[in-house]
Amino acid sequence: MKPQPFIVTPGDYHPALNVLGTKVTVLASNDATQGYEITLQKGDEGTGPPLHRHDWDESFFVLKGQIEFSSGNKTVLCLPGTLVHVPAGTEHGFCYGAGGGEMFELTGQGSMATQMFTAISKEIPQGPPDIHKVQEILKQNGVTVVNQAEV
Repeated sequence: MKPQPFIVTPGDYHPALNVLGTKVTVLASNDATQGYEITLQKGDEGTGPPLHRHDWDESFFVLKGQIEFSSGNKTVLCLPGTLVHVPAGTEHGFCYGAGGGEMFELTGQGSMATQMFTAISKEIPQGPPDIHKVQEILKQNGVTVVNQAEV
């Protein structure tokens, strides 16, 4: 199927997904673009994914707050206006800083991010998560957590 042009206005947004404390609004899915995905992500202070990796590129653009991005042994505090690019297969994670934060995420070809976000939002209730269930969903969607104890 050939991708079609589209415009997404705030009135078109679907309700934000709850992904382990991060609110994820899907702006463009692979189904719509046939190539990449775009999400708007908002998180409270101290939330965010542990170190993980997947087979698609990912870029983040910080809109509000402070977000600590980690890759390997390096952690960088990123302020609004910062772009972070993570090539496929790279171990990375982030944590929302003081007061929380907001950013755009753009994924590369073959991303399963919005599929994974949707599954977690549907299958993992708020509160302390069932770690084994989260790990199962991540694995089914091409994500490997570097330190399984951190999920």
